[in-house]
Amino acid sequence: MAGFYNPLWLLGLILIPVIYYLHYLATKKKKQEALTFSRVAFLQSALGDTKKSRRPQVLFILALVALALLFIGLADPHIPLEQTKEGVNVVLVIDDSGSMQATDYQPSRIEAAKNAAGVLLSHLDAKDNAGVVLFSSGATTTAYLSPDKDRVMEKLKSITPTNGQTAIGDGLSLAVDMAKSLPSQKKVIVLLSDGVNNAGVISPDEAVGFAQSAGIQVFTVGLGSDQPALLGYDLMGTPQYATLDEATLQSIAEKTGGKYFKSVNSDTLSQIYAGLNSQITREKEETSIKDFFIIGALILLLVELYLRYGRGRIIP
Repeated sequence: MAGFYNPLWLLGLILIPVIYYLHYLATKKKKQEALTFSRVAFLQSALGDTKKSRRPQVLFILALVALALLFIGLADPHIPLEQTKEGVNVVLVIDDSGSMQATDYQPSRIEAAKNAAGVLLSHLDAKDNAGVVLFSSGATTTAYLSPDKDRVMEKLKSITPTNGQTAIGDGLSLAVDMAKSLPSQKKVIVLLSDGVNNAGVISPDEAVGFAQSAGIQVFTVGLGSDQPALLGYDLMGTPQYATLDEATLQSIAEKTGGKYFKSVNSDTLSQIYAGLNSQITREKEETSIKDFFIIGALILLLVELYLRYGRGRIIP
């Protein structure tokens, strides 16, 4: 909502009509004195160069407008702008559990996730901060929030696969804490997982509650095929499969005001990540525009000085 940070300065605008009225009285008195002194001189002045006679009035108006702009600028006006001034905190939460080693994405789910996360980093705004949280049986911070996307990218590339379970709640709750570390920023979490929660201290529903309390959007990307993917065989020769739990990921996104994306292959996954930046809600922020008024006042004053003392000046 538009307004002023220092509205008391607007009281200075009352001086504008007062000054104008005093100038009017002074001009009227001066003409009366001139008429008393010499009626002929007054008539010659009144019938003289109309353009020249109006010039002092134009200069006076310019000075008044400049003064008005200065008072408005000192009142520090602000308007809501679409672009977030401080940027956005974007925390990538990547599933590094054993199921992410499935090869239904080439060369594996985890490598496809890392590559796609890199695409998202490259599409973030310069003022945005990015961080990475990794989770399997527990959760850990891989890269703290930073505007240095190259450093975050290096940390992302260093991720190696594990054989742990999937603690989505732990990963999401740690991401919420990271996103809140810069409280003045808009906060967004991007969770990439196959969605099968089977470990951890914090449940996905509890983590969603944390995100809701902090007003954080969570976008989720389901990484997995429609059919279970073969991981390998246990010691008894029993085949082990990796599945995709879309219901959990859809619920997380819906409850936090984010969006769920179903990835079909590594190419579409990259496209999804590339488009996530446009999905991020960038709230309008109250941004000061006082500089425009102050600059406008200075320009008018310079014009007034040029007309008064520059080329075609009205006084010698």
